[in-house]
Amino acid sequence: MLMRTDPFREFDRLAQQVFGTGTAADRPGAMPMDAYRSGDDFLVHFDLPGIDPETIELDVERNVLNVRAERRTPAPEGAELIVAERPTGTFTRQLFLGDTLDTERIDASYEAGVLTLRIPVAEQAKPRRIQISGGSGDRKQISG
Repeated sequence: MLMRTDPFREFDRLAQQVFGTGTAADRPGAMPMDAYRSGDDFLVHFDLPGIDPETIELDVERNVLNVRAERRTPAPEGAELIVAERPTGTFTRQLFLGDTLDTERIDASYEAGVLTLRIPVAEQAKPRRIQISGGSGDRKQISG
């Protein structure tokens, strides 16, 4: 059997009672993320360790990306929990995507507890060259 001593356990329990903080099962939890642009793609990584990929839901509506995942307790029903520090319940996150991203071609993968989204930059947002014609017949190009 696992035995451990935590001098702050009673303080945490008291803080939950006084300030009304609950567990992840009581409210949607946050999921840490990293986001960056690499070339013609915008990448987002969400930390979701211990999540069954079948519980992950992604949807986009009007450039708002919604991510929802659920972590269930690994203990069988009726088991006596000795320590329960890993949050369980529903985790959600919303991202507001700009018009410069192609939300029709989002690619999602889940590996080693990390959900990765690859969102291509929209064609109209990519830099392009504009050809300018001059009065003397010379043509110049300008990067845009």
